[in-house]
Amino acid sequence: MAEDCLFCRIAGGETNTEFLMETDKLVVFEDINPLAPVHLLLVPKQHIRSVNDLTEQDREILADLIFAARDMAPKMGVDSTGYRLFFNVEKGGGQEIFHLHMHMIGGWES
Repeated sequence: MAEDCLFCRIAGGETNTEFLMETDKLVVFEDINPLAPVHLLLVPKQHIRSVNDLTEQDREILADLIFAARDMAPKMGVDSTGYRLFFNVEKGGGQEIFHLHMHMIGGWES
């Protein structure tokens, strides 16, 4: 855990953030500045700074993030209407918090 990392504190239960899902490896919660009617953040508990810092040993966490999104889609009502998954990488790619996380957005009227 990086001591100055907001997402490490959130994933570690040090804030009052409500988790929509929690496993031994990740947490899922709503973005406080949503870009869509549904905007979730899927955050590994392990501190990984960004996609650029992934190692071969991190392959499983990427699969866990994608499967967590798949599992959240019907709970959020976007499994049949569609949703988008993405990572922002580094400052120039829009990353604001330097702890790997995946965005899940959707819920627009079709």
